[in-house]
Amino acid sequence: MTIQKYNSLKSLALVASLAAAYAGTSHAAATSYQTVDVDGLKIFYREAGQSAKPTIVLLHGFPSSSHMFRDLIPLLSRDFHVIAPDYPGMGQSEAPASGAAVTFDYEAASVEHLLKKLGTTKAILYMQDFGGPIGMRIATQHPEWVAGLIFQNIAITEDGWEPARLKAVKANKGPATPEKRAAAEGRVSIATDLNLYRHGAADAAKLNPDAWVSDAFAIADADSHRVMSDLQLDIPSNLDLYGTWAQYLSTKKPKTLVVWGDNDPIFTSHGADAIGALVPGSSVKHYNAGHFALEEQSDDIAAQIIKAYSSTGE
Repeated sequence: MTIQKYNSLKSLALVASLAAAYAGTSHAAATSYQTVDVDGLKIFYREAGQSAKPTIVLLHGFPSSSHMFRDLIPLLSRDFHVIAPDYPGMGQSEAPASGAAVTFDYEAASVEHLLKKLGTTKAILYMQDFGGPIGMRIATQHPEWVAGLIFQNIAITEDGWEPARLKAVKANKGPATPEKRAAAEGRVSIATDLNLYRHGAADAAKLNPDAWVSDAFAIADADSHRVMSDLQLDIPSNLDLYGTWAQYLSTKKPKTLVVWGDNDPIFTSHGADAIGALVPGSSVKHYNAGHFALEEQSDDIAAQIIKAYSSTGE
């Protein structure tokens, strides 16, 4: 399929998602779609709710964008100030120029600089997939920023990985070779994306295709494809930080909620329970869902967040 075709599909998807949001609840009208300059790049983010409310920052996964939170944001906007950015080279944000490889350190620094620019230095961090290593870097570097953590389908211990996928990640350690690069580029595909949405879904026929149409736009863009391939190659760097992250959780004990799609082809349900064990008193909720559990469980996940972090949910 051509990039032009993807662009057309993307435009239709955006119109559809916006129309659905505005028609859905009285809170959706508060959502705004903005860009701001961060380190020389135009970074896109969604924002909703009143700034006086507790802030929740939604950190998306691969190969998605803040679009993955389109159903969750209206459900949270009454009780929270919500910010959902697209990382450089993903979603609607600009990609850095080609040259040095883009890493999770780079993406975390970009989100950190965005939050500083927006005056957000106290927030609940919601992390899914790529959002996990980005959010945990920010949390461990700025523990005073953390008002709470929410984990959705991202391992921060090795036992949270599907064993074959973990073996493949470990094999990618060390310098990037042409063979490793080709394999990473092959994973940044609509086939991978569709598998992440459909595998393990309770009812794949009820999934909203706007989700992968939106992702396809970025996958088809050469610069975004490059950035996401860079990040695929950098996943082993996250394994090296697992000890630091575990120590942070067990010593700082931030208020923690885990919401997990148990049928994820990459991250097993053991990952959810491992996080819960690191933070005694945390809440762990398992769902009959896949990697993108929000596609099927946004209502209940929103209810869990409100119950855990909003005064109205107590």
